[in-house]
Amino acid sequence: MSSLKDTIEKMKSLEAEKKNLLMEIGELKKVADARNSNLESEIASLKDEIESLKSLLMEPEKEQESSEESREETEVSSKVSSSKKATY
Repeated sequence: MSSLKDTIEKMKSLEAEKKNLLMEIGELKKVADARNSNLESEIASLKDEIESLKSLLMEPEKEQESSEESREETEVSSKVSSSKKATY
């Protein structure tokens, strides 16, 4: 009889341990989900920062291209103007 009683007690103990372990797993999953959420947020911020930096770095190039185009247009205008004056 003592063996049956010991078996029942061991089962109760194991069930209690199982319950505690499942609770711990649940808590750890919550922590992991929170970390994932934070990482996703950080990654999104870093991607935004990269895009902003790329935009800032591209502006001088665009300004440089723009000023070169303006200079070329001015030179073409000057040449056209000069050639019109020469033909009159």
